[in-house]
Amino acid sequence: MNPFHVALTGDFFDERGRPKFDDMGLSILDGAAHIDYVNIEDHRPQIEPDQFGDAHGLIVLTPKVTAKTVAGAHNLLAVGRFGVGYDTVDVAACTAADVVVYITAGAVDRPVAEATVGWMIALSHNMLMKDRIMRTGAWDNRTNYMGGELRDRTFGAVGFGGIARATVKLLQSFSMKLPIAFDPYLDESVAAEHGVRLVSFDELLAEADFVSLHCPLTDETRNLIGARELDLMKPEAYLLNMARGGIVDEDALYDALSAGRIAGAAMDCFIDEPITEPHRFGELDNVIMAPHCIAWTGELFRDIGRMVCQDMVDLSQGKRPHGVVNPEVFDKPSFVDKWSRLIGQEVQA
Repeated sequence: MNPFHVALTGDFFDERGRPKFDDMGLSILDGAAHIDYVNIEDHRPQIEPDQFGDAHGLIVLTPKVTAKTVAGAHNLLAVGRFGVGYDTVDVAACTAADVVVYITAGAVDRPVAEATVGWMIALSHNMLMKDRIMRTGAWDNRTNYMGGELRDRTFGAVGFGGIARATVKLLQSFSMKLPIAFDPYLDESVAAEHGVRLVSFDELLAEADFVSLHCPLTDETRNLIGARELDLMKPEAYLLNMARGGIVDEDALYDALSAGRIAGAAMDCFIDEPITEPHRFGELDNVIMAPHCIAWTGELFRDIGRMVCQDMVDLSQGKRPHGVVNPEVFDKPSFVDKWSRLIGQEVQA
């Protein structure tokens, strides 16, 4: 078995080259004698070819993978995204360059679902304002922020993959109404198995008390939530973006929140990330925000890390990784030949 070289992007490590996170699966790579790994020392917005040399695999946290990244990278076989979003990866360019792209499908379901439920409770119970009342000594203002329960309210998921399914499961003990979902790629029988009623997009916006976004950012979903969609929501409804910046028109949302046309929002994702100045949504009392990390936990990074590293080990041993985004690459003889050449054995794609 040939040596297999893996490079991890610099944002996994601090300025001294030490991992920022307690457990991100590196023990899996340590346990494979034929694998060595290095961290890319300098962190850039997009990965440049000079950063990873002749690495066979890249494990990527936040930098973009572009056509320039993979151009001429004759020994690069795989890009493993540390997470489930891949809008920062030029998948078509990777396929053309005989590079397989995979994500850690399933590893994020539970922590994102917990964060979703937590934000639903925080929004409906006015937890942000109640905390502020105590911090400012405005005790008598508490009667202005009574809040409400999840009981008898409707959860609406835009996109019904693993995260939304895990969220629905967690919500079963709250005596809510039958959850609804919009997902044009989901069969009604699958939705029924998970106790969810499929509805049209507009029906979901009009019926749901919590509109929770769990879809990828694509050309189809970019600006999916704009002024028209926000006007369809109930005045007492909340919007939660647990997916990606760009799915929500932030200008339209700011206007709707400022005017009280919806009750509030929880935002983990934004169009222009990273955000290093105070965000305008912070001016509003009916918004809760996080810097695209609301679901980050030690367990999350452990599970994602073990999965992304194990898939890299599997690939180095001639096995297909899980969560492949561009499975068509396995049908390319040039990719199969490259795979066999790099690992020193025949593969069955």
